[in-house]
Order: sequence, then C-alpha cells, then structure tokens
Amino acid sequence: MPYRAPVSDYEFLLRHVVGFDQVSATDRFSEAGLDMVGPILTEAGKMCEAVMAPLQRNGDLHPARLENGVLRTSPGFAEGWKAIADGGWIGMSGNPEYGGMGLPMTLTTSVNEMMSAACLSLQLAPLMSQGQIEALEHHASDALKDLYLPKLISGEWAGTMNLTEPQAGSDVGALSSRAERNADGTYAISGQKIFISWGDNDFSGNICHLVLARLPDGVPGTKGISLFLVPKRLPDANGDAGVANNLKVVSLEHKMGLHGSPTCVMQYDGATGWLVGKEHGGMAAMFTMMNNARLGVGGQGVGVAEGAYQHALAYAQERKQGKTPSGTIIDHADVRRMLTTMKADVFASRAIMLACAVAIDMSVATDDPEWHARAALLTPIAKAFGTDVGIEVAQTGVQVHGGMGYIEETGAAQYARDVRVTAIYEGTNGIQAMDLVGRKMMDAGEAAFRLLDEIETGAENARATHPVMAEAVWQATESLRETTEWMVARDDMNDRFAGAVPYLRAFARVLGAHYHLVAAQADKGGARERLARFYITRMLPEHAGLLAQAQCGAEGLFTLSADDLAA
Repeated sequence: MPYRAPVSDYEFLLRHVVGFDQVSATDRFSEAGLDMVGPILTEAGKMCEAVMAPLQRNGDLHPARLENGVLRTSPGFAEGWKAIADGGWIGMSGNPEYGGMGLPMTLTTSVNEMMSAACLSLQLAPLMSQGQIEALEHHASDALKDLYLPKLISGEWAGTMNLTEPQAGSDVGALSSRAERNADGTYAISGQKIFISWGDNDFSGNICHLVLARLPDGVPGTKGISLFLVPKRLPDANGDAGVANNLKVVSLEHKMGLHGSPTCVMQYDGATGWLVGKEHGGMAAMFTMMNNARLGVGGQGVGVAEGAYQHALAYAQERKQGKTPSGTIIDHADVRRMLTTMKADVFASRAIMLACAVAIDMSVATDDPEWHARAALLTPIAKAFGTDVGIEVAQTGVQVHGGMGYIEETGAAQYARDVRVTAIYEGTNGIQAMDLVGRKMMDAGEAAFRLLDEIETGAENARATHPVMAEAVWQATESLRETTEWMVARDDMNDRFAGAVPYLRAFARVLGAHYHLVAAQADKGGARERLARFYITRMLPEHAGLLAQAQCGAEGLFTLSADDLAA
C-alpha cells in the first residue's frame, strides 16, 4: 500500500485533543485558524504521497556518494527538494519579512512528520535548514539575516549544523575547532567536524554551515565557544554564491541506514565565517537550533512509526496464512495485538509531539513563563518517546512481516534501519531523560506538577462518561506525581539520573493515556474511543514498573565494579 498522509488524524488532534485553538486565538497566530489546517495539511500530504514517498527506496538502494570531491545525491532527491522548496514547506514558520509564511510551529511539525514518514533521508535536509533559519532569526545581525534568510527560506540555499568532533560528542565543550579574528571583521575557521547531516548536496546553490569554534581568548568548556556562519561559497557583491570557501567534505560515513542522507566529515582550513550572536556565546545560539531540531527529531520517529505501521497493515491485510475469517494474518490474535499496539503508540507519541509544538507556539505568542516552562518540559519527552516509538513500531513492523520482514525487498527493514539513529542524534535519549530530571526540575518540579494537575482535572471531568478509563488515568497520574516528588527531593543527581530513562518513559505513558482519554471523549462510540480503551487497559499499566525502577537510585548501578562487568 502506498503511503497515505494521515491528514484526518492531525485535524482531529489539533481540533479536539492538544488545544490548537489556543494558538489561533492569539494575536500572533490569529490568521492560522482551524479552517486553515485542513487545506494546508492536505496540500503537504499530496506532495509527500506523490513526490517524496516514491524516493524512499531510491535513497536506500542508491546512496549519496562522493566522486572526486563532488557529492552526488540519490536519484530524484533534487526534484524532491525542489517540490519541498516550491511548496514553501521549508519556511512555514519563518518570518514573513524574509519570505516565510509565519505559521505556527504546530503546523510545521505536522508537515515535517508527514515528510519523515514519506522519506526520512530527504526530510533531514529541510529540517536542518529550518533549525538554522530559527537560529539566525534570533541571533544573527541584520546584515546576515537580510542576506541569508530569504535564500534559506526559499530553498535556494540549504543549512547545516556543525557541533560534533572526533573527541567531542555529547561533551561539546571539548571541541578543538578554532577561530581567528580577521582584520575585516570576519573570522578564519579551522578544524574538523563529523556526523554532519547533509553537509553537502548537488541541488542547492550554496550550503550554509553553522559551526561551533573557539576564539583564542575563549575559556575552556562551553562558555568559551562561539558560533559562526560559514558558507560553502562566499557571497559576492550581489549576494549570490561566489567563489569557493576553504572547506570541503573529506568523506561520507557508511551507515546502518539513512543511506540517502549524506553524513559528512567536514574540514575547515581557515574558512571565512561570520559571527552569529556574541563572541563566546555560541552555545546559547546553537541551543535555539538544537531545541527546534529535538522536536523535529521526535517527529521523525513518529513519522517513521506511521510509515512502518501503514506498511505492516497493508501486508497483514494481504498475507494469506491459516484459517481465518478473512483468510489473511490480520485475523490472528497476535498480529492484531501488534498492529493495535503500533497504532495506539503512534497516536500517543503524535499527541505528545503536537502538544509540545502548541506549547512552543504559545510561548512565542504570549511570552508567558508558564508556556515557556511547558515547552521546555515536553521537549525531551517528545524527542525521546517519539524516537523510541519509531524504533519499536518499525521493529514490530518487521515482525508482522514474519520471514519476509528480514528480506530487504519488502522495505520493512529499511524503516528499522533508518529510524535507529533518531534515538542518538540531537542528544541521545538518555541525555534527554537526564535533562528532564535535571535541568527541567530546577523549578522544584513546578512545571511538571502543573501538567499533572491538568491531567487529573481532565480525568475527573471524564468520570461521567468513561469512569473506568478515567480512574486508571487518575491513579497513574498520582503515582507519577509521587515519583516526581521523589526525584525533586534527591540532592544526589546520580540518583535522579539512574532512574531518568524509566521516569521519562512513564511520564510519556501517562501523557499518552491522557490524550487517548481526551480523544475517547471527543469520539464517543468511535474507533478512537476503542483505541483509547486498548491503550489505557493494556499499555498504561507499564508505568507502574517503570516508576518502581525510577526510584531505585544509583547505588545498585555502582555496586558492580567495572571489573565485575568485564568478568
């Protein structure tokens, strides 16, 4: 079955579940009413179905390659990029002053998820540009904005982010790339960066790299890092891509998946760059891009989960095996269990992702500290849970296919290979969990408790129509509240970190149950109510074991020495 953009699911969630009406009620996004949602997502869905989805296998079978220093992209990717750019999908949330649509991040997130489901390798390219657009809007000089933003938003040029080095992965402060001040106000950037997604292509007029480097007077660690915009080609007097800069792609990584997306080793040898933000303030500027990207990566996981689910469902409806009413495997109880679990988790993770996007939009539109805190709290959950679900659903999709899932020609394995990296890049899911119980709990858990209060109020309101499900959600929320109180009371951060991953997972389980319950109320007697009952009855109970793990502390992890682990 070809990919089908689930536009009706987005419309339902935005209209009934995640509170998008609050966004359209603000002055900032007053023109983005619910009546706009359907037409926008329908047009994006058509592009994903007709243009991007057919490129999914091309990227896997015909990877990007480096020929004599020139990068060649997978067949059809240039046309795919053009369709994305021509539709305005890169600059959906960009500032209209520079050619963007100025639409809420919630709609951009929905479109990005559809693109991820259709062809994740290609979707990475506009996602990188979107992150750079946001970083430049917030931190670049007016001159840089005027030159670069219109071209990035239109898709004429493309953007990347350059953080990682061979010796500096999650510990960004250990980077060794250096910057020297030039007499003309520019900077000379030197060093090597690795794992650079879409570090080059053959379909945009220029590649604009955001590069972290240290000035000679930069102190050690993250506080001494600056951010620079370093283009592949230096703009000429007319602002067009001119002569080549002193940078190059050294090699491409040979990866488990995402073969259509070139992951580059980049070398900078005194390349000309321009400062973005303040000297030694690079991490603040880069985090603007990274936070955007973390929600985007969570959406990638959800998108792949949707694609893998649709692929598995089509196979189950066609594969004849055994004596069943339909004659196909979809009537086997275990296959039905797998498919329903996949669908229920896609809904839960998508709802969390969109709720996070709504919080981001509300924080932008109102500058309310509580919305800022809500967006910050939900970002690591949306990233980690969305990508975990992507991996689990893709793996289950292989299982639904049985032996044919292990055969590459069916395409089931590609989803599993492509999505696996999403739990690693833009901050591993373990780092997301530690961020949740660490930085996001620096308010003594106030943002978390406000959210839990809302969930419990929602459960109370649902008792009249769905008493059993409402009680289950209320009780689970109380258990999550108790564990949150335990987390906040720990002075030893290792005790928090030891249980961070199960805590985040339990938080996501409860959030997912909340959104399923809201959906059941809006679709009483319908399929979404039946799906909610499945999730709350069969999947929500997982939270109890997770919360028990979360409160075990760190001692049990360190009673085994390194020698014990090696024995």
